[in-house]
Amino acid sequence: MICALGSAVCYGTATVLQAVAARSASAPGADSGGSGVDAALLLRAVRQWRYIVGLGLDGLGFVLQIVALRSVPIYAVGAALASSLAVTAVVAARVLAVRLSGTEWAAVAVVCAGLGMLGLASGSEGHQDGPAALPWALLAVAAAILVAGAVGGRLPDRARALVLGLGAGCGFGVVEVAVRLIDSLDFTNPALYALLLGGGAAFLLLTSALQRGSVTTATAGMVLGETIGPALVGVVWLGDHTRSGLGWLAVTGFAVAVAGALALARFGEAPESTPTPPLP
Repeated sequence: MICALGSAVCYGTATVLQAVAARSASAPGADSGGSGVDAALLLRAVRQWRYIVGLGLDGLGFVLQIVALRSVPIYAVGAALASSLAVTAVVAARVLAVRLSGTEWAAVAVVCAGLGMLGLASGSEGHQDGPAALPWALLAVAAAILVAGAVGGRLPDRARALVLGLGAGCGFGVVEVAVRLIDSLDFTNPALYALLLGGGAAFLLLTSALQRGSVTTATAGMVLGETIGPALVGVVWLGDHTRSGLGWLAVTGFAVAVAGALALARFGEAPESTPTPPLP
């Protein structure tokens, strides 16, 4: 659980850096429409030191996430990762001088309370492999996310943001489940390709969501996509469970943590007024 929280700290800090980089990577006067799978935007963003540092933090967070997923249930890790928005809010308040309202500080406290309940109620990770078709299903979902991103990128602003956010969240969710299905480096295991494709698609869609449309809506969609589905897969097919008699506490803690994260969804984007120095 400590690794899951460490991962949330890395992801939450990276979000602030990447949001600023994604905004400044948009060429002046560029059309906000287009495909949600915008590789050109990603290439422009990685030229900026903020995005590179953010990627480094993402990499460290991913390592910690893998360690956590091999030790505690997916639902606990998913809720911890959603709490990265609380980290983002605190970092944005400190680094970008964003003012948090009393309600938002309360939401940060709510997230912490939910994670505390989850920590008390979580059992060990399940040891079931799930249906034989599950790795192939994950690969199909990862491919569908790319298609949904390409189609969703041409929708009106609000719908586009929701589709891109949900797609990114589902991509991260595919990664969470795939990690549990990979025991060794086996190139014949479709779960390995689902992990790579799902993670890559999620980064592409998230970068586009940070740059165009309502990022608050996109971030809320991402939180829902990366928590609910993977948690259900873990409980139903992979054998995740809670400590004896504490199932109610785990459900309550999960709901509270995710609800608090949703209340902080606006911190998925840097404020428009944030000054960004030009590239050297």
